[in-house]
Amino acid sequence: MRTAPIMAEDIHFHARRTIEQVEEGTELAPKFDEHGLLPCVTTAAATGEVLMLGYMNAEALKRTIATGEAHYFSRSRQVLWHKGATSGLVQKVVELRIDDDQDAIWLRVEVAGDASCHVGYRSCFYREIPTGPGDFERGLLFRESEKTFDPLAVYGDVPNPTKL
Repeated sequence: MRTAPIMAEDIHFHARRTIEQVEEGTELAPKFDEHGLLPCVTTAAATGEVLMLGYMNAEALKRTIATGEAHYFSRSRQVLWHKGATSGLVQKVVELRIDDDQDAIWLRVEVAGDASCHVGYRSCFYREIPTGPGDFERGLLFRESEKTFDPLAVYGDVPNPTKL
């Protein structure tokens, strides 16, 4: 029985040997893409609402497993990112799943502060793209009417991660 907390450096992934091992086995053998990343869909544990899509490199996945808090790899900043380290909007992992061929992650989380988007909304998916004849011309439709927090008050002069 382990009494000490698990550390990220204690976590090792298995080599991918067979389809049966990857799809039906109990060994964690993630397949990172050519950039060393896995896509990660993050949802609210209580409601199932999609909060964000992020990416994890091996270190982010190991730290998420070890700490029970979401870590990602920021493609725009090219750094490991502990969600909530700057904003306080920490994502506590309720459940971490990997898909059938182990190349995508799904996190179910509880969020301190009840928001996940750096723009201030609860979900990063706060706008809808209209579909169908004639509807697209209306432009994006806001599905969250109010921000959960003021990004300027939370982040101050931290550079915006959105790149043009």
